[in-house]
Amino acid sequence: MSGQTAELRPDYQISRVIKGGWQLAGDHGPVDPGSAIADMEAFLDAGITTFDCADIYTGVEEMIGTFIADVRKRRGSEVADRVQVHTKLVPDLDRLANLTTAEVEAIVDRSLERLQIERLHLVQLYWWDTSIGSPVGAMEVLKRCQEKGKIAHLGVTNWDVAETAPYLEAGIDLVSTQVQYSVLDRRAAKTLVPWGAEHAVRLLCYGTLAGGFLTDIWLGKLDPGFQFENRSLIKYRLIIDEFGPWETFQALLRLLNNIGERHGVTLSSVATRWVLQQPQVAAAIVGARYARHLPKTLEVFRFELDADDLASIDALLETAPGPQGPVFGLERDRNGRHGRIMKYNLNARPDDTVLGAVNG
Repeated sequence: MSGQTAELRPDYQISRVIKGGWQLAGDHGPVDPGSAIADMEAFLDAGITTFDCADIYTGVEEMIGTFIADVRKRRGSEVADRVQVHTKLVPDLDRLANLTTAEVEAIVDRSLERLQIERLHLVQLYWWDTSIGSPVGAMEVLKRCQEKGKIAHLGVTNWDVAETAPYLEAGIDLVSTQVQYSVLDRRAAKTLVPWGAEHAVRLLCYGTLAGGFLTDIWLGKLDPGFQFENRSLIKYRLIIDEFGPWETFQALLRLLNNIGERHGVTLSSVATRWVLQQPQVAAAIVGARYARHLPKTLEVFRFELDADDLASIDALLETAPGPQGPVFGLERDRNGRHGRIMKYNLNARPDDTVLGAVNG
């Protein structure tokens, strides 16, 4: 299938659809770990070789590590080595002021141990509050880990230009920035996209399906309000609220569905394809838990949106500007409704023997 890979650097190409891992963590509904791990192989064999996770996605690095180890045992290192793991390093908010070099490297070592690989393909840094501690110092530790061979490439996540530029000024080669980007949320397009083009920083986009809201499941449905047990749905329902009233959201779903019918694909594929066709976008992260979702996921490679499709989507988006301000700006406000649903201290769990040994 054409267009299935993107180049972040001449020596590093990734699949243009990345299998997301957040939906496999807690707070997103029940997960069958055995089935989720077994189904990862179907994604790999279909050409979706890149997997996204984070040190704070409870249990997800371990799941991917179990999958890689099983493939290596059954099918050999050549097949297992096709898997590319993009993880994140997200120190706890409570540790930012006093985070040590040893702690940062211990988190990297812990990810390597969980994932059962010798080198992390991409580590993406996030720092809850850049006014606390030294995020650039932490990135410099990651650069030293890169020089030791523990990390291949470095990136960031959930920042706009103002927060990202200091790393380049410090001599860090950032290959990517992972941000929320969808037809509902185009904050990244305003400043981050042109800046990224100037500095060879590609976008890895999550939220392309808004936690499942940009699917035919919600087409024609009444506004559900905010009564969800799933934290992902609460997060993206808040984004829809920023996008416009529920009826405008329904108008968008109807338009995406009509375009999908012309191309013989689902409205969710149209939503993902729109993101993939935006400037500077390398890949879309899709949170499909199980292989039964794989056929719909692969639809994005069967078609392209033409000029008329894009014009009709743009015309509707003109009526609904969506979230305003910098990338992740609303979410960084810990007292605002977007920030209040975040969990800020998920890195050092009580059973964490790696960080316990460093801090003990």
